[in-house]
Amino acid sequence: MADTDEDRMRECARIAEQNDAFRKEQAGGGQGKWVWTQAVDAEGMDFVLTCIAAVAAYDDFTEENDPFGTHEMGFMDVSGKKVWWKIDLYDRAYEGGSPHPTSLAETRRVLTILFPSDY
Repeated sequence: MADTDEDRMRECARIAEQNDAFRKEQAGGGQGKWVWTQAVDAEGMDFVLTCIAAVAAYDDFTEENDPFGTHEMGFMDVSGKKVWWKIDLYDRAYEGGSPHPTSLAETRRVLTILFPSDY
């Protein structure tokens, strides 16, 4: 865990790099899985695939929607529908939060695609 503000900023920047790599399925993003809600699934596989592509391409992070700079959540329109996505960091067994969020060996990511009404 970060001890100083500078350490916390470095940790957040590292998590952002890892989250971006995970979303874009690049090396250095670690392991994890993508999931989506039943409501998103009910829109059909073409919609789901469009959402996945939009999440991977997302780059609209601002201080307002990403106050910690970790690139863990995004808001977008897909086929005229408001869609959110969120990355959560779990331990290797997916039983709780990661004890060391910047460690790819100890952290598993879960990216969830959802509608605001699913929240």
